[in-house]
Amino acid sequence: MPQLKLSGIFPPIPTPFNHSGDIYPAKIRHNVEKWNLTSLAGYLVCGSTGESVYLTESEKIFLWEEVAKFTPSDRLLLAGTGMESVRETVHLTNLAAERGYKCAMVRTPHYYKNLLNNLEAQALFYRSVADQAKIPLMIYNWPQSTGIDISVDTVALLSEHPNIIAIKESSGNMEKLQALLKTVKPGFQVLNGSAPNLAASLRAGAVGAVLAYASAAPFSCLTIAEAILKREYDAAEDWQNRIREASLLVTVKYGIPGLKYAMDFNGFYGGPPRLPLVPVNRAAQIEIETAFHNLRG
Repeated sequence: MPQLKLSGIFPPIPTPFNHSGDIYPAKIRHNVEKWNLTSLAGYLVCGSTGESVYLTESEKIFLWEEVAKFTPSDRLLLAGTGMESVRETVHLTNLAAERGYKCAMVRTPHYYKNLLNNLEAQALFYRSVADQAKIPLMIYNWPQSTGIDISVDTVALLSEHPNIIAIKESSGNMEKLQALLKTVKPGFQVLNGSAPNLAASLRAGAVGAVLAYASAAPFSCLTIAEAILKREYDAAEDWQNRIREASLLVTVKYGIPGLKYAMDFNGFYGGPPRLPLVPVNRAAQIEIETAFHNLRG
């Protein structure tokens, strides 16, 4: 069976909540149908940008099913399924597989950092999940949040497993990404998870990107990717400079509440985050509006 290809831009879509804190089904459809008008490669549902740590299992299943209803067959559906235990991660991964999802993005387990921050424990976790999963896995490395930075050597070892096919590298460390590209098994796919490094990562050899920023402004990400594909590197760098401030505001500075406001500003539905996250204040809104003024779409 040919390996699943993960090239292109994937937004890890935010979960739309209403002002009572419940999932807002009509806005799932609104956002997906608007994203469908672009050439995005697909959607990652229930990732960290989707506030997955605040979702119940039944809510995750509901989101997977609702997004799938409105996603055309030429788009790939990816599911965020990472939990702290092998058992629960396998369970969620296979629930997503049953709903048509083609790949599971699995974050590094991190609650027991002193026991899990080593090659042997991480390799055991991912291999154990991959052995039992009905769909292939993408490793998700985001040390800014988890406090664990999976090593190049660990990823290289895991790249040998036939059901572990990719990594989303969100550290923003270009030296790390380049080292991964040189070290992993041929055919293992490296995706970027940091919008400020999009052009550089694609030029270095990343096959695609999973970018929170793309949920609010997909066209600018797609323009950068197309420019790299056509080897129009000056154009790619020009667009990279245009999005740098906006992408930092909705990831590093204001995070999910900022991203949701940028989506509202750009005609998507962001809405409120789920408590204990709170919406951005008016000063932050003005800052986001200014940064996204020429990135509307």
